[in-house]
Amino acid sequence: MKTTILAAACAVALQGTTGAQAQIYPSKPITMIVPFAAGGPADALARIMGERMRGTLGQPVIIENVAGATGTIGVARVVQAAPDGHTIGIGHVGTHVQNGALHQLPYDLLKDLEPIALLPANPSLIVAKKALPASDLKELIAWLKANPDKASAGTAGIGSGAHIALAYLQSATGTRLQIVPYRGGGAVLNDLVAGHIDLTIDQVSNSIAMVRSGSVRAFAITSKARLAAAPDIPTVAEAGLPGLEMSTWYGLWAPKGTPRDSIAKLNAAVVESLADPALRARFTELGMEIPPRERQSPEALGTFQKAEAEKWWPIIKAAGIKIE
Repeated sequence: MKTTILAAACAVALQGTTGAQAQIYPSKPITMIVPFAAGGPADALARIMGERMRGTLGQPVIIENVAGATGTIGVARVVQAAPDGHTIGIGHVGTHVQNGALHQLPYDLLKDLEPIALLPANPSLIVAKKALPASDLKELIAWLKANPDKASAGTAGIGSGAHIALAYLQSATGTRLQIVPYRGGGAVLNDLVAGHIDLTIDQVSNSIAMVRSGSVRAFAITSKARLAAAPDIPTVAEAGLPGLEMSTWYGLWAPKGTPRDSIAKLNAAVVESLADPALRARFTELGMEIPPRERQSPEALGTFQKAEAEKWWPIIKAAGIKIE
């Protein structure tokens, strides 16, 4: 009888210890995979969010850049990581939606990842080097038509958001550009400032500082309304090219099978960060749009990602964009 009671007591104690250990999350630094090179808008957003989430989670958030193949290599790293909540990945409409129509992926974007939270969205600017002979978007298009296949346009990679936007620009205006793929948005902007390429369609947070300094010229913004951060830049509709409205929205994901309580803690860290007045002011200054609170849940991100796939996959396939 004593043996039975002792065994039962040990089992209860062991169960309590195991339960306590299981609740200790995070128990070590969290790695956030950025599927692009350092210096671009995804990298900047990851570092801003990671630093703020650190205080809520009680552990450092280490940024790891895993670039290549328009983000597919970095996303694969997240898919293959241990589902313990200590490896997560940042991505956007390109890496977590559009790549599904551009690549034969070894993973399912909608099934092999756990959504954590929707992050701020980033509209884009049509920007060009200072020496380009055009004062507004209509003059830019006229110059491109008069110089087919001569203007070079940089992108963050074949099939990137900039590539898809530039493909639409060519289709909508009857122009022909030399598309120059890079390994990240930061490198594109550097060459644009240096005058090595003529133009690009770049995320606002990545290029707004260069526009303000006069290093590059902005012709229009790809949003439906002007931004408080750049009220003097017209929308594409105002500038004469309606229909080019597009936004690069961002999100956080974890490997499939990550415990729900870990997802909940990560989501809570994001929600708290996005409610921080200082952080909100910083995103507004960068021209980024913060999603409302009701859209910041894991379920909301999963639903939105699926809807975006249903929208973009047919458009990309119809455009015939190929990854060689």
